[in-house]
Amino acid sequence: MVTPGKGLATAEVSDTAIALLDDRGTVVGWTRAAEQLVGYSAGEAVGRTADLLLPEFTQVLTTSGFVEQCHVRNGWPGTTEARHRDGRMLDVCLRISMLRGQEGALRWLVSLTDVGVPRGDGLNESVRGPLIARAPIGIVVRDLQLQCAWANDAMGSHDGTPHGQRLGRWIGDAQPDRSADVLEALMRQVLQSGTTKVHEYRMRQPTSLGEEHPFSVSFHCLLDADGQALGVCVISSSVIENQQAGERLALLGEAGARLGSTLDVMQISQELADLAVPLLADYVAVDLEQSVSFGEGPPVGIGAAGTCLPGLRRAGLASINHGVPESPWVRGELVLAPPDSPLAAVLSAGKSRLEPVLDTAPGTWVDEVPGLGHRIRENGMHSLMIVPIRARRTLLGVVLFVRTKNRVPFQDADLLLAEELAHRAAHSLDNARQYARQHTAALTLQRHSLPRRLRGGMAVEVASRYLPADADHCVGGDWFDTIPLSGARVGLVVGDVVGHGLHAAATMGRLRTAVRTLADMELPPDELLARLDDTVQRLGEEECDLPEQIPAVTGATCLYAVYDPATRQCTMASAGHPPPAIIDEQGRVVYPDLAAGLPLGVGLGNSFECVQLELPEGSLLALYTDGLVESRDRDIDEGMRRLGSVLAQPGRSLEELCDIATQNLPDQALCDDVTLLLVRTRALSPSRTAFWTLHRDETTVRNARDLAAQQLTEWGLEGLEDATKLIVSELVTNAVSHGTGPIGLRLIRHQALTCEVSDTDPCAPRARLARATDEHGRGLFLVAKLSRRWGCRSAAGGKVVWAEQDLPGHTARNRRPSARKPATPLSMSEGTTGAVAA
Repeated sequence: MVTPGKGLATAEVSDTAIALLDDRGTVVGWTRAAEQLVGYSAGEAVGRTADLLLPEFTQVLTTSGFVEQCHVRNGWPGTTEARHRDGRMLDVCLRISMLRGQEGALRWLVSLTDVGVPRGDGLNESVRGPLIARAPIGIVVRDLQLQCAWANDAMGSHDGTPHGQRLGRWIGDAQPDRSADVLEALMRQVLQSGTTKVHEYRMRQPTSLGEEHPFSVSFHCLLDADGQALGVCVISSSVIENQQAGERLALLGEAGARLGSTLDVMQISQELADLAVPLLADYVAVDLEQSVSFGEGPPVGIGAAGTCLPGLRRAGLASINHGVPESPWVRGELVLAPPDSPLAAVLSAGKSRLEPVLDTAPGTWVDEVPGLGHRIRENGMHSLMIVPIRARRTLLGVVLFVRTKNRVPFQDADLLLAEELAHRAAHSLDNARQYARQHTAALTLQRHSLPRRLRGGMAVEVASRYLPADADHCVGGDWFDTIPLSGARVGLVVGDVVGHGLHAAATMGRLRTAVRTLADMELPPDELLARLDDTVQRLGEEECDLPEQIPAVTGATCLYAVYDPATRQCTMASAGHPPPAIIDEQGRVVYPDLAAGLPLGVGLGNSFECVQLELPEGSLLALYTDGLVESRDRDIDEGMRRLGSVLAQPGRSLEELCDIATQNLPDQALCDDVTLLLVRTRALSPSRTAFWTLHRDETTVRNARDLAAQQLTEWGLEGLEDATKLIVSELVTNAVSHGTGPIGLRLIRHQALTCEVSDTDPCAPRARLARATDEHGRGLFLVAKLSRRWGCRSAAGGKVVWAEQDLPGHTARNRRPSARKPATPLSMSEGTTGAVAA
């Protein structure tokens, strides 16, 4: 029933071409819109097969099952190419509808729309067409007397008139009300003008209890071979369902913008769920393969191998009900997939699953997860779609679409929309996964390349700041470190690799490791830099052997310093690096006259010079990279003056000074990494050290043991007396046997107990295996067993051999493993055992 008085103004419609074909695919009716689209007039098109316009169209009509498909799906929508009269091919959106006439005769109505017209949503027409065609359209073809000659089955669902009662009847017979006069007037106007018009009206559908639905009706004048009116084609569609189709198209356009606005996989998943509710589903859950969130682990291929399904983590939830009562899992929790569930089937096959009617009977898979069956039945879940999220042949996750209060089951067009949403989300999630992988790798590289905790021991108080120019990955080519050395000393290092980002960070990690290794060899600063320069050159030579690779080492600068709190002496050397700033307790700033030297790796036979300074206790030492003091619009001298003035603030803590020095940088994006290492020196109290000069005679070793034992008693370290006496015996015995001149013995009580023996012999002890028959050569083995670490370093006029022991109450957690501690009996190259010395 049509409600009169609610029609809208008519308007011309010319963008949809209509052609009526017989059952063999021959054109029997043509429209002016068709002539405008493809260029053929009615006289040129009528009487010829549709292959003239649509290649192989006749073959498609005769394909097995095509008639049944059109009957079930209310037509066939899709995209194809149409041939224009001038020979060019047009991309068109095609819909083929089957019409039935008297005695089972068939006709085909073909509608074509040019898809070359910009749509504004970027949606492929292979998706757009089926979405628009989802709403069934009613079609009636009337002759010049306005009697129904042909109609499709869907028209009966619009006005409630059975197909058999419509054929051969005038419009007034099928609709005996006042609206028939209005519709007749519109049809006759179309027949007289040969044009196409559209009209909107409200109709009470037979399934509705008195409820009226708006319908849009278009009237197309069909022309014969002479260009004369043959009849009128009336096409009606639900305005509401067309609006829903438009909303779904708009949804896809919005999805591209919202899903691509972030690199957070959890936010993307939640945006996807929010987009689909309530327009497509009443409840949506997005589950990601658990490695996607963290960017770790190998990718999972589409279609899980074997019986082991990939683990899923719930990442997005949305529902028409407050609190999402449908989900037994909250965001972030692992999701269980019962082996017999549709979810497991999707994970195994990697293909979408549509269950228009969900089987929730007791004993099915829904009861395999505690509480899941109850939630499904309690919330009335009756229709389900599960769509995999796939990218780069990798499974990223799945999306579950469920209907509860909406009693209409999901259909194929709904699955098509769900897959398009998942496809768009997959692109964003894949980008986010790649970013997460790179970000995780960068953070891991930074975490292992820079010190996690700076240790200054009793020598210095330290603080640091690092601001990488590569802010996205938080890594760069600058590094700094504090390295505990023997005798309570500390090594201070700051370096700068050319460039920044992951490449420079990888190089920086190699150099930092090399510096720590060389520092553990107790090398003085100038010799350490010389060895490091050789290392950089060798690394560069290795890269030259692989011309297709980007060189890993392209140059670096470095400053290395050693501070001794017992003497307050600081020895430093530079390889092309800016000098440190030294600020005393009164705020006076000094930049030492330090030979800069050449950068590492230039290959010019670099030689480096040491500078030794005596620093008052409480002196502030600032080591930095040029990114802190130099920029495009500021030279390095000005930057060094600024840094000195900032740090010359007595009473400030190191952390405060670090903040001030790095926060007051010029307002511009960092063009280079910024590194600052602040060190405040401490002096070791004389009461913590004891030094003796021993003369060479038969009582030297015994006197050394007695002096050490007496000092330990004064320090309250009687528990270390036996071990210390054995260590002293072995080290002094070696000095007596192989050196000349006086022997020095020093004990230092700091965070450990250090025993040092110095002599004038420049040869360092060399560990070697002692054979079972050897009478001597096991002294170093005893030293290694009794101490936590030992070593030897050069000194003016000779060497110093040292050994460290843990103080009572200190555990092995504080130990730094010694590369020299042997696992088998070792000996000094020329040493004797303590027993002999005794």
